[in-house]
Amino acid sequence: MNAEFERLTLPIDGDFTISRGSLTAVETVIVRVSDDGGQTGVGAAAPDTHYGETADTVCAVLPDLLDAVETVDDPLALGEIERRLRETVRGNPAARAAVSVACHDLATRRLGVPLCGYLGLDPGRAPPTSYTVPIDDPEAMGEAAADAVAAGYSILKVKLGTDRDRERMAAVRDAAPDATVRVDANEAWTPREAIRKSEWLADLGVEFVEQPVPAEDPDGLRQVYERSALPVAADESCRTLPDVPAVADRADVANLKLMKCGGVREAVRMVHAARAQGLEVMLGCMVESTASIAAACHLAPLVDYVDLDGALLLAEDAYEGPTYAGGTLAFPERPGTGVRPI
Repeated sequence: MNAEFERLTLPIDGDFTISRGSLTAVETVIVRVSDDGGQTGVGAAAPDTHYGETADTVCAVLPDLLDAVETVDDPLALGEIERRLRETVRGNPAARAAVSVACHDLATRRLGVPLCGYLGLDPGRAPPTSYTVPIDDPEAMGEAAADAVAAGYSILKVKLGTDRDRERMAAVRDAAPDATVRVDANEAWTPREAIRKSEWLADLGVEFVEQPVPAEDPDGLRQVYERSALPVAADESCRTLPDVPAVADRADVANLKLMKCGGVREAVRMVHAARAQGLEVMLGCMVESTASIAAACHLAPLVDYVDLDGALLLAEDAYEGPTYAGGTLAFPERPGTGVRPI
């Protein structure tokens, strides 16, 4: 096998603002792994500085990761490949995820089956995705919510974590009275704030609140879990497999992401671990290219909730493939993850 990678900047459709800051573009690193027969698998990294990764760090470790893949030299030895990736680079999960996705794409292309079929999953059981309403002026958030519903999205994920949360949330609910609404504070609240805000959020019909307090405050997360008027989802507090049992007594839902856990097979292990702990499971993403998010789409039938709109938030993408446009998952009739260059 041989491999290569390239770095791309992808513009976002407008500003994407959460409690930690704003983005107008994202950097991604595309990975391609090829076999001697000319088949090529594609993956991509969507690094997040919040987890200590950048496009620079991804590019720095990819040569070693791709050397490990070439050492295995068997496109179908996916378990061995992911083990070698973890041994080669202990951190940098987005970089490892990019290689894992590319290798799973290559293997299933060679087998002539879609990734979900290789995993024995029924794509018809994939939940609909939520569509994200980023932080903005209340009026603009209301307009964004109305536009999303008009485009077919029945589930909204509303970013909060400001001193005008109630006003912003009211504007969204007024604009989308029938939508299912989930709230994501991205660690912005104190436990006391989260408990207090959960009461009026519940009155507005919110389904659950995601990561209300900092991941560095596990006792605070437990306090919110025990006293909140809403179920609690753990995102930043649930990055890797050992985090799953750690959040089981302080959250109702574990939010898993390939870019946090580092690989396709590791994500599947986390789903099963969460089930064993009595947790519901959400599959999420960063703002990222279809080249990486496609693999998560194939895992969607495993989970209860889906937040895989990351590629839909881009103004331009370099790849096309599985899509959640309109909220419902649609796969192209192609083997592998189904991605190809636009």
